[in-house]
Amino acid sequence: KWSFMPRSAPGPKYAVCNSDESEPGTCHDRDILRYNPHSVVEGMLIGGYAMGATAGYNYIRGEFLWLIEKLEAAIQQARDAGYLGKNILGTGFSFDIRMVRGAGAFVCGEETALMESLEGRRAQPRIRPPFPIEVGGGLFGRPTVVNNVETLMCVPHIIRRGAEWFASIGAPACPGPKLYTISGHVNRPGVYELPMGTTLYDLIYKKLHLPELIPFSGIFVGLPVAALIFLVYVKQK
Repeated sequence: KWSFMPRSAPGPKYAVCNSDESEPGTCHDRDILRYNPHSVVEGMLIGGYAMGATAGYNYIRGEFLWLIEKLEAAIQQARDAGYLGKNILGTGFSFDIRMVRGAGAFVCGEETALMESLEGRRAQPRIRPPFPIEVGGGLFGRPTVVNNVETLMCVPHIIRRGAEWFASIGAPACPGPKLYTISGHVNRPGVYELPMGTTLYDLIYKKLHLPELIPFSGIFVGLPVAALIFLVYVKQK
């Protein structure tokens, strides 16, 4: 996604983090921001440098007041250490991150609706083209790339350990770790980090230790827009 950013385009370019976790029953972004906000700040900085972005915005759900304080503290620590601001570490690269509170609108999970909200308008998806990475299609009409919290969290680990390490985790066609939020009538609700490609059967019966004798009708994947997956399909290992 970063490769589409027109680095040579004159004028501002933006990197945006979508921290507006508004989907019911989902809380994995919240835990990332709670326990390791610095990883998201570092991921945004690396992405901004790679894309030649001039500024970053972290759009966060307005109800996350305590997380906003944690993120703002992490951003300020990065500034104090010289990792954000003008002429970072004498490289000539300037980049800073601004926090923006949303209003808990579910539609802001769609990147163009998020940008409408960032610009102070009602959050509604834009007609494309132009696309966000094009002049006239992004934030304030400038080329923009929007990433989610989980993606940006992975970036420092990929830089530190290498792409081959990341690709060795999970399914070859879609590698890497994945955070799964499990909620509802289960024995062990919570957020679980597992390889991509983990089956629903393994997630429910092996990781959550749910006895197979306990009956249940099915599960929703990605509330509220997903369909119900019935038990017979879950058990197809």
